[in-house]
Amino acid sequence: MSEASFTLWAEQALLPEGWAQGVRIEVAQGRIASVTPGAAPEGERQAVLLPAPANLHSHAFQRAMAGMTERRGPDPRDTFWTWRQLMFRFLDQLTPEDVEAIAAFVQMEMLEAGYAAVAEFHYLHHRPGGLPYDDLAELSARIAAAAEATGIGLTLLPVLYQQGGCDGRALGPGQIRFGNDPERFARLHDGAGRALAGLPADATLGVAPHSLRAVSRDGLAAAVALAPEAPLHMHLAEQVAEVAEVQAAWGARPVAWLLANHAVDERWCLIHCTQMEEAETEGLAATGAVAGLCPITEANLGDGIFDGVRYLRAGGRFGVGSDSNIRIALAEELRGLEYSQRLRDRGRAVLATPERSSGRVLYEGAAQGGAQAAGRASGAIAEGMWADLLALDGGHTDLVGRQGDAVLDGWIFAGDDRMVTDVWAAGRHCVTDGRHPDHDAITARYRAAMAALGDRL
Repeated sequence: MSEASFTLWAEQALLPEGWAQGVRIEVAQGRIASVTPGAAPEGERQAVLLPAPANLHSHAFQRAMAGMTERRGPDPRDTFWTWRQLMFRFLDQLTPEDVEAIAAFVQMEMLEAGYAAVAEFHYLHHRPGGLPYDDLAELSARIAAAAEATGIGLTLLPVLYQQGGCDGRALGPGQIRFGNDPERFARLHDGAGRALAGLPADATLGVAPHSLRAVSRDGLAAAVALAPEAPLHMHLAEQVAEVAEVQAAWGARPVAWLLANHAVDERWCLIHCTQMEEAETEGLAATGAVAGLCPITEANLGDGIFDGVRYLRAGGRFGVGSDSNIRIALAEELRGLEYSQRLRDRGRAVLATPERSSGRVLYEGAAQGGAQAAGRASGAIAEGMWADLLALDGGHTDLVGRQGDAVLDGWIFAGDDRMVTDVWAAGRHCVTDGRHPDHDAITARYRAAMAALGDRL
């Protein structure tokens, strides 16, 4: 997959100023060199072109657990916390080779679903038992190697994880593979940067203090200062029990504490935020930070419903991610976000505006917010942006004859990601006719890793 210069022409394309007809797009060295509406057909023809979003939150290795945690254990009430214990036991079996094979497979699935890039919230660092690899950033290098194989745009977010809870207790089994103090984490972060050096120029290194439960006050401050211009992601206010634990230990609810004690701005992405009060929702919206929403995972784990209506009315920015990777489905993430608001409020088209349909609000928000969260010059079909592009099958039954916002509504609410025909990531043509060029080989490596993993579980 090269970044050679090429020309696309679309019958219709979603531009920053709205929908346009007959759009010619020139791409050079991975970036959009020019955009010309009303142009004569030239180059590769597409029916519908959109800016391809970034998946702003992924734990790649969890893809291999998809569907494995749907049986109730001995606890009379199965929750996020019981699921987490199963996850810890599972990941204790993963080798570096497993991590790379799983990451490549899930990245391929993301591309085929329409994502051009991923922000990988990477907290699996060490051997089972917690002993570091000879290369402290061994597993970060495996994520980078997977991105090299798939062509996806990568924002790597090494995670600082210090403690088992707000009381500072030691990390337990499984968790111990995550653990670092701030000094060792800084060295790991440097190693992750070296691992990205061989990737294309659109690769980005960020930083991620895991959560207010998993870092100390000093650790959070060190992580914030480590890469002051880079994307900074953190889990925040996902579960009721988490809010109670933070409030007891830190003296305030998670969102309120963070906004009062740190200069939260556009480089921050706060993941989930499903447990916010009204003032917290409006306060977060005012910072310019991105709310990282993962509707499929949040539903699967019973996290709760993000207050999207209030947040968007306050001017908040958002993007979507696949988090646990139980299902990679871009259209379904967007549909799930809207439907959760409808179920809570007993209304319809609750995120739509008089000017933009539900699908348009969801899609543009995810494209722009995902790009901001990934620290990526993308999210719009505009000159100078990375050529992160997505083509839809305009001849699909549910898209025939549709124009403008109706295309997005048809895809998100009536269709699925099988409507995605082509995806480019910084000009790399990663998906053609709905398939990654190395689909079969990447799948075969994943299947082999899963078979070997099954023997160890």
